[in-house]
Amino acid sequence: MTRKVALVTGGAGFIGSHLCLRLFDEGHYVICLDNYFTGRRENFGERYRELVLSGRFEFVRHDIIEPLVLEADEIYHLACPASPVHYQYNPVKTIKTNVVGTYHMLGLAKRTKARILLASTSEVYGDPKVHPQPETYWGHVNPIGVRSCYDEGKRVAETLAMDYHRQHAVDIRLPRIFNTYGPNMSVGDGRVMSNFICQALRKEPITVYGDGRQTRSFCYVADLIEGFRRLMAAEFHEPVNLGNDAEVTMLELVAGIEQALGRKLEVVHKPLPADDPVRRRPDLARARELLGYEPQVTLEEGLERTIAYFSRELAGA
Repeated sequence: MTRKVALVTGGAGFIGSHLCLRLFDEGHYVICLDNYFTGRRENFGERYRELVLSGRFEFVRHDIIEPLVLEADEIYHLACPASPVHYQYNPVKTIKTNVVGTYHMLGLAKRTKARILLASTSEVYGDPKVHPQPETYWGHVNPIGVRSCYDEGKRVAETLAMDYHRQHAVDIRLPRIFNTYGPNMSVGDGRVMSNFICQALRKEPITVYGDGRQTRSFCYVADLIEGFRRLMAAEFHEPVNLGNDAEVTMLELVAGIEQALGRKLEVVHKPLPADDPVRRRPDLARARELLGYEPQVTLEEGLERTIAYFSRELAGA
């Protein structure tokens, strides 16, 4: 294996920390860049000291809205708050991160001739009128809603990436990430998986928005990271859905948590938030054909691992 210098923006975040450790364990030199808005060094846990002393891992505190000069062979551009609670906290900052930050990372890739993976999202499909969602679907997105800073920001980021590829031959990769969960999620990030599990562990009623029949497709974080590595090694520049295509309703998710905990949970219903998608499931045909990608972790297995993580987090709070 050729050792590479891999830059991970948002590297101390939920997904970024898992990716950094995967790259480090593969023998690469890793630059973990984060402004610590949602990321945290604690996501590296007991391995933090090992990383610092290795000589192959570098922590850089930086906001990608500002220009950056460094050298890298591969760039994994993950930096952006991804949960509604976080990206709606400062929507102008969110869209600047998506647009200005991506502009800076693409410029860095152009200068260094690095291959760059832009972490896009299933939110580019909005509240979809096509189900499941293939990469050829252009989406159904509200451009002026409360979620638009993230949804439209990621759509513009994809546009920038494709234009840098066409105009400057920048070697891009465009994964569209579907609902991902697992250890290192924030207790208060407002996503359905963390909300349900933390409410259950605190023995609080589970807040289900709407009638609970809206669906999501949950991908365990290790399966997503495997998709990233396969896509980065492939020669393909158009979007690729990454996730798990096992579709479950919110009430089925509650039932799964009940089974994992071995007890019944109380459910309370509240109105659906604005522009919240009713159905979400990836069409994985492209990922399967191009990458041989296949999610390995079942929802039952993933829930057990994630519940164990949140149990430790809440116990130490």
